[in-house]
Amino acid sequence: MPAAPLPYALIFDMDGVIIDNTAAQARAFQLLFRDLGLTTNARRLLRRLNGMPAGEILQHVFTKPVPKKQLAEFAAQRELLYRVLYWHKRQALPGLREFLQAARAAGFRIALGTGSGTETISYILDHLDLRRYFDMVVGKDDVSKGKPHPDTYTTTAHKLGIEPARCVVFEDALLGEQAAYRAGMRCIGVSTTLNAADFQAPLTVIPDFTHLTPQQVLALLKQHPEAPKPSKQLAKRQYMRG
Repeated sequence: MPAAPLPYALIFDMDGVIIDNTAAQARAFQLLFRDLGLTTNARRLLRRLNGMPAGEILQHVFTKPVPKKQLAEFAAQRELLYRVLYWHKRQALPGLREFLQAARAAGFRIALGTGSGTETISYILDHLDLRRYFDMVVGKDDVSKGKPHPDTYTTTAHKLGIEPARCVVFEDALLGEQAAYRAGMRCIGVSTTLNAADFQAPLTVIPDFTHLTPQQVLALLKQHPEAPKPSKQLAKRQYMRG
């Protein structure tokens, strides 16, 4: 009797992938910057640094070093603003539930790998009743280094018991895409934050999950059997002020 084929894993980022919340995130940052007397453009900031924890993002907007305790307070303020702004807008990206159900039926393992903390993950997953679709949830508290370091995705693959080469990451951010490639994984882009041309080398770019099927993912994996080499330029953790 032939051995059963090895499973593939689908690993989803949270913000901008299972939900379309980038506008609310940017607005929360912009309100915080206004309170702090900063002129930073939040949308431009997130185009470059989206995928990092808020505290780490905030490190890049000050011209002088800020104590970690104060950065944490600013991040908590931004989180409160974000939750208020997004409270009544929480909903899954179109087609997500149906795709997750179909992927599980097709034999995929499914996980979440995000730079968000436990409470923020719960704010989305449990409110939307999405946690039941995921075999594993990995957040910022589970790793020592955030994106574009590969830790989020390598940790997720390890916990799933699946080799990185058999993992596909869904990402909306440059740093997240680079984290996937650094982990030896392939990536599907989600264009809630970036245009398709902004990504480096995704298998494909989708606006949502309405027309994606597990069979299409398998076909893309066969067409692109190797993970791309990460781009040092795109992995730079810096805010481009130009």
